[in-house]
Amino acid sequence: MTRRNSPVYTLGELAERLGARLVGDADHRVSGLATLREAGPDRVAFLANRAYLKDLADTRAAAVLLHPQHGDACPTARLELDNPYLGYAALSRLFDPLAGREPAGVHPSAVVDPSASLGERVEVGPNAVIEAGVTLGDDVIVGPGAVVGADSVIGAGSRLHANVTVCHGVVVGARAILHSSCVIGGDGFGFAHDGAGWHKIAQLGGVVLGDDVEVGSCSSIDRGALGDTLIGNDVKIDSQVQIAHNVQIGDHSALAGCVGIAGSTKVGRHCMLGGGVGLSGHLTLCDGVQVTGMSLVTNSITEPGVYSSGTGAMKNAQWRKNAVRFKQLDDIAKRLVRLEKGRDA
Repeated sequence: MTRRNSPVYTLGELAERLGARLVGDADHRVSGLATLREAGPDRVAFLANRAYLKDLADTRAAAVLLHPQHGDACPTARLELDNPYLGYAALSRLFDPLAGREPAGVHPSAVVDPSASLGERVEVGPNAVIEAGVTLGDDVIVGPGAVVGADSVIGAGSRLHANVTVCHGVVVGARAILHSSCVIGGDGFGFAHDGAGWHKIAQLGGVVLGDDVEVGSCSSIDRGALGDTLIGNDVKIDSQVQIAHNVQIGDHSALAGCVGIAGSTKVGRHCMLGGGVGLSGHLTLCDGVQVTGMSLVTNSITEPGVYSSGTGAMKNAQWRKNAVRFKQLDDIAKRLVRLEKGRDA
């Protein structure tokens, strides 16, 4: 599909921007990206996974971005790069239809409090709300229906997509991307029980997001109970992630969809949490920890590495047999101890 006002580049221009070695016609013009199977003569494809080598021979792409070791197998022009996936990331931004357009200013239907401070080239979309004391840095885009609560700060170059909610007293760093319907700074889950019912604990802290943070759609980052919930620089958070009050996440960590982190847990730098991972509260994960999908972490992790829990899928009949044996493990272990003691006697 050709998008309206798609940018056009020559292969020579792309090679220069990527620092890639071009084999082919430098003047050939392209206007987008596509897969090896779907690309036509005006598209660039890429090969970063050996699983797709089978599609290389038949591609009709104008050029293929790939590692030099696969260059001889390419039937068309090629852009050779040691890290083609990183090169693909750079190309995707060049062809992003949202990039490079002129800001539309403040829409007439937007509500902007007179005390708010708006930087240069700020865009505020239809029906968006900017409350009292808000600061929007230069080149900030606030999408339709988004709300920025009182006294919050949005750093330069950040983008809030449609219907994002940034609650009061939140700090968002530079170049953040907040996707639709995420909520930053909602109340943490804090209640005291008197034996008969629950009493709400006012959440008096805030949320601080570092620079270059991305938060997926429908994710929630709760404000702190007293201190702030802290998200480091270059942290990437997928959709439908729940981060509870006073959690801290270190720089350059990544959280896949449906991760849930309970209150006051600290995640180190360069950590990766797979889809559906759950972390109990008041834990610490050191730097460099990777937790695979659907794992539950109930104790702190003090050594970097890859951690897993749970069981893989299997036929139901086999799972039912194993479930019975799970219940017998404690008794089996005790019997084994008695047998070992008897053998040593």
